[in-house]
Amino acid sequence: MENLRRELEIRNFSRKTTKAYLHSVEKFIDYADGKQINEDLVKNYAQKQISFKNPSTVSVQISAIKFLFENVLKRSINVPHPKRNRTIPIVLSPDEVRRMIESTTNMKHKFVLKLLYGCGLRVSEVINLRKINLNFEEGLIHIRLSKGRKDRFVKIPDSVANELRNYSSLTSGEILFPSQRGGKLTTATVQKVVKNSAKKAGIRKDVHPHTLRHSFATHLLESGADLRIIQKLLGHSNIRTTQIYLQVSSQLIKNVKSPLDNL
Repeated sequence: MENLRRELEIRNFSRKTTKAYLHSVEKFIDYADGKQINEDLVKNYAQKQISFKNPSTVSVQISAIKFLFENVLKRSINVPHPKRNRTIPIVLSPDEVRRMIESTTNMKHKFVLKLLYGCGLRVSEVINLRKINLNFEEGLIHIRLSKGRKDRFVKIPDSVANELRNYSSLTSGEILFPSQRGGKLTTATVQKVVKNSAKKAGIRKDVHPHTLRHSFATHLLESGADLRIIQKLLGHSNIRTTQIYLQVSSQLIKNVKSPLDNL
């Protein structure tokens, strides 16, 4: 396990990925329970996991085990990744987003919601924001070393720029959204804020912080924004990841005229 950690860290894998890979390999070793570790055992383990876990989760586990074999054990294995379920993400309507924001009375929590939706940020990107990342002169937020260890810029929404500038000048410390106990807000806190706001707004959909990011992308697409611009704003490496929003947008579907109507 220490050799595995070293191989992950010298490749500059993110802390989250390193933790996920170590956990996945540890679970696999527990499953092996002293048996000969080989390709067949990995396939048996994957078969068992796919029966009760999300295919995406099992795919991460397989990637971690393959990394162990190739970079620590110096052996190759051929284990296919499971086909992923292509579900369509839940998206809020603009009115539902507005109701969520209006139902939130805490100023800090309100800004968190506005940036999750208004900039299409991930939870980790919001909680790691520092005041130095805000460039009010150019109207940009510098998102540093996000998923995939990539930097990008997003636009500060015009409607929130002045309020956000005032808010950042009133709070102490470097963190834009500090917790009451010091340090930064946790992912769990932001998830709770979003859940409570959705409940207060009377929204029955299963709303998570990422739902606001999905809504941001979908509403941009429906307003005519270019898909490649949306890709840049979201920080997607592959345009195929962004293309999911072509399936999500109900407005684009509603605008299609059926050939039946031309008969």
